[in-house]
Amino acid sequence: MPISAELTDQEFQTISRYIESHVGIKMPPSKRAMMQSRLMNRLRKLHMNSFKEYIDYVFSEDYKSEELVLMIDALTTNKTEFFREADHFMYLSEKGIPSFLSKGINSLKIWSAGCSSGEEPYTLCIVLKEFMRKNPNTLSTFNITATDISTKVLDKAISAVYNMESVEDMSLEIKRSYFLKNGATESPIVRVKPELRKCVNFMRLNFMDSDYGLREMYHIIFCRNVLIYFDKKTQEDVIRKFLRNLEVGGYLFLGHSETILNMDLPLKSVGPTVYQKI
Repeated sequence: MPISAELTDQEFQTISRYIESHVGIKMPPSKRAMMQSRLMNRLRKLHMNSFKEYIDYVFSEDYKSEELVLMIDALTTNKTEFFREADHFMYLSEKGIPSFLSKGINSLKIWSAGCSSGEEPYTLCIVLKEFMRKNPNTLSTFNITATDISTKVLDKAISAVYNMESVEDMSLEIKRSYFLKNGATESPIVRVKPELRKCVNFMRLNFMDSDYGLREMYHIIFCRNVLIYFDKKTQEDVIRKFLRNLEVGGYLFLGHSETILNMDLPLKSVGPTVYQKI
């Protein structure tokens, strides 16, 4: 029996309401075709014939915890790249890190929130390693916590394997220093070297949770191009939760299309979508 070709209005609304309330991501009617296409793969995997059957299954008490995670994985968009919005990393090297060193802080804790498939936290590793190489006896150590709601992209981030095109714009020196290349002539890949991988701790985290379960305080938080999927109130709520774990004087980096305008937050602007906690 073939899978039903259409996701009905009611079925779309049931899933979109759940995603918006539990994940914070808006699912307007324009996302309906995307939802139908991506969930069709879950139906095939589960040998189901209709979206109604899938909805009954995913929201049942017996299966919801496991399948809901997979449904969220399927419906969340994860687009990223190494050195994306590169001026942020320049700011970090030229102003952010030196500001901590001037206060006698030489060990940094960084949180990459919404890390997707790992390009951002590994870029942060490269930037910090390069700073340490060029400025010996200044920054001594750092560690990075990287979180995402999608288990699928976290698995990729932990494996740290990427296609060759993803590093083609990097200098030869950076590629040689931080990546391992396989010998295949077809579909060549690279892998982040162990010395970088060991600097990052990956974990699943949902921004809609009231308590993120993080007990550490961070000097720097990157959360870029994630809040754009949330409404204004949810954006402010999430940033307030970030601030619980951000040191006074610490930096919050948002995506270039994101803003805290008209939000009453203890932050001051110090650069393009770079904010400092006051």
